[in-house]
Amino acid sequence: MKILLGLGKVLAALFWGVVLANLIDPFTQPFALLLNLAGGLLVLIHGLELVLFNDRLSGCARPGLERVQVLLFGIFHLQGLPLTPASAASVAPVQLEVEHA
Repeated sequence: MKILLGLGKVLAALFWGVVLANLIDPFTQPFALLLNLAGGLLVLIHGLELVLFNDRLSGCARPGLERVQVLLFGIFHLQGLPLTPASAASVAPVQLEVEHA
């Protein structure tokens, strides 16, 4: 699992490098527009992840650094974080009671 998370982070870093290169020296159309839209959409998704996983991130030793990494790498970074006791309780499986006839 760590290999897949590491590979995802490398691919995300490459993507952000291409988006930055496109901002400095735009590619030909329509690629420049599509790349800007994809980058903007990914920033929105990662911002939503920051809001949804705020409790888990605030329980870390360096929450500011963790938030920056989530903004860059998204779920690839979140999956590598340890569960805090508060977030582990919200993820715990629910036991269903079954009535026997």
